[in-house]
Amino acid sequence: MVKHSSTSTENKKEIPHGLWAKCKKCEHIIYEKTLKENCRVCPKCGYYFRLNPTERIEQLSDKHSFKEYDAGLKPKDPLLFPDYGKKISAAKVNEAVMTGEAKIGGYPVVLAVMNFEYMGGSMGSVVGEKIVRAIEKAISKKVPVIIVSASGGARMQEGILSLMQMGKTSAALAVLAEKGLPYISILTDPTTGGVAASFSMLGDINISEPKALIGFAGPRVIEQTIRQQLPEGFQLSEFLLQHGMVDIIVERKDIKALLTRIMAFFNFK
Repeated sequence: MVKHSSTSTENKKEIPHGLWAKCKKCEHIIYEKTLKENCRVCPKCGYYFRLNPTERIEQLSDKHSFKEYDAGLKPKDPLLFPDYGKKISAAKVNEAVMTGEAKIGGYPVVLAVMNFEYMGGSMGSVVGEKIVRAIEKAISKKVPVIIVSASGGARMQEGILSLMQMGKTSAALAVLAEKGLPYISILTDPTTGGVAASFSMLGDINISEPKALIGFAGPRVIEQTIRQQLPEGFQLSEFLLQHGMVDIIVERKDIKALLTRIMAFFNFK
């Protein structure tokens, strides 16, 4: 009988957590450093990984220029919706949007970035309030507003209080327009529901990432409702570009350069 000095499991080396990522589309295994250098786009199939607000702000804004607004605002549970309070308490971040001021290519802007990882990026009363406060800051500072959307729509756990944010954010953007200040909307996958039906589609310039799902109800819901097959690519950003709902589709790596050119055109330095 042969005795082993150690078991096979003891000899195995553990792979550090977070070293590799798996593409959800082609299942290609990607080195995290390579993925980050490629703006979190799969180098094999071009699949766009979703970004959290910190990653998005890091890609869009000048280094160390971002200063957050209203970081402490958190949602309540006004309707005592089942388990909603527990979800709020257990969340690692305070809300589904991060707002603040930053510089892009040296130009000052007010920036709002939605977080799909927080309850599907749903818009509740605090999301609407933070976006409105950010727009009001932009008006007081006389600078452009940029909002990056990623959302499943209005938050059902807050009922009508959530739906109110559609009109509230749209009204704030109307005031911004009256002051002659530009609003650039960046639509990412997915931008749907009440967010798509309000502030995300109201940009003076609507920019989208490739193959982003953008629309009110999802394609499956629409097909089941009207009992018809939808056109291929329906509600993807390319379809919306063809039908005049999106102004331009831009690769993620090129968005900051485009925003810098837009800011230079408006010249709000």
